Amino acid sequence: MNSQFEWKEEYKIGVDIIDKEHQQLFKIINKLFRFKDDEKSSQWACREGLKFFKAHAAKHFLDEEEYMRSIGYQWLSQHQQIHNGFRENTLPALEQELEQAEYSLSSINHFLGVCAGWLIGHTLTEDLSITGKRARKWEDLLPGEELTAMKKVILQLVFDLFHLESQMISDAYSGERFGKGVYYRLVYSMGETGKGYEVLLALEDQLLINTVGQVLGIKTNKLDDMLIHASRYIARQFVGRVMEQFPALEAYTLKEENLLTYDEFHQIFEKEKPQASLLFDTGGGYFSYCVIAPHLLKKGVGTAIERENAMDEVEKYLSNRENTSAKQKILIVDDSMTIRQGMKELLSRDYEVSLAESGVAAIRAVTLNRPDLVLLDYEMPICDGRQTLEMLRSVKEFEELPVFFLTSRRDPESMIKVMPLKPAGYLLKHSKLPDIKKEIDSFLEKRKA
Repeated sequence: MNSQFEWKEEYKIGVDIIDKEHQQLFKIINKLFRFKDDEKSSQWACREGLKFFKAHAAKHFLDEEEYMRSIGYQWLSQHQQIHNGFRENTLPALEQELEQAEYSLSSINHFLGVCAGWLIGHTLTEDLSITGKRARKWEDLLPGEELTAMKKVILQLVFDLFHLESQMISDAYSGERFGKGVYYRLVYSMGETGKGYEVLLALEDQLLINTVGQVLGIKTNKLDDMLIHASRYIARQFVGRVMEQFPALEAYTLKEENLLTYDEFHQIFEKEKPQASLLFDTGGGYFSYCVIAPHLLKKGVGTAIERENAMDEVEKYLSNRENTSAKQKILIVDDSMTIRQGMKELLSRDYEVSLAESGVAAIRAVTLNRPDLVLLDYEMPICDGRQTLEMLRSVKEFEELPVFFLTSRRDPESMIKVMPLKPAGYLLKHSKLPDIKKEIDSFLEKRKA
């Protein structure tokens, strides 16, 4: 993998002393990128590079803060807090990790990913706000229009960071899978009250490669540990910047972060109804931004990422993703949660299983992440199985998509009605589970062959 991290004109804020230090920090990380794959020089380069990086970061922060004082910048104290957190907590923790891991490749990737992600996000959001090139607050937001306001903030931030003209394609996203993605959870709390604010992000792999990977100069079509570490820190700053636009959220601080499997991500949508659930198309990939607030601070959803376990958790996460991606995909569509979960338990060991609770949700799920087989409930309210299949067959891309009807009945009249829609088969809900599994296995084995 060829990596570089080069200064770009768009990173300039127009203040000479700040821009020069930014360029120096970029150069240091870029040198480390070049040396990290050389076993003979990587340890020495990281030791020396870390010294330079820390020294220049400290000098840069002081110079930047002095400049903000000179112009009476009203967000100085908040900016200082961000600097202090990186200088006093993040960098020392990374340095200790490198020493303990004896400058292993994974620890170097963690160091580079975190520093690069932090620097990109901080430069393109906080630093550009100093000179007014990025709006710090949205003054024209009206009370009672939080959803519209959040959409506006997110679209603007995506453009500011990555120059992508995005569009919101749904304000009722319900956790459908879209291609291969990373699922990220950030939990915030307010003081000692324990009140929680939770943000869930689903980020398509291709989007991260096209944005964060492109900024880092990583020429690959596959996520690796360094890219995920950088993406984590950019995502944290992105979410923090969205939250800043809403005065009621200013007192919340980050308490926990998790990388989730798709199943863990979707479980939240099965149990909770997010207060905001937005799906965006950037042209370079999809992402969703979902908010559950203010009560949810659950334990046991994914493993909390701490300084001590960040490398291990990301490596484990990547390994689990590889194992899952080799499986064939099945979409289960049923208005009964009991049926959906029962079928998922039956099939998830051997297949990548997605769930949809209605015909409308099924259409969107198929469009975002085409499955190898759809198990479709025949009798659903509003839009039943036959109507859902009619809509699917009306799209040329899905004319031959295999669909099995899930039904409690098998009368000739019902079967005749749907024959022109070319269903691949029928499964009786009251059949024995091993028999259902056997029929699905047999069909998919033949189709794969």
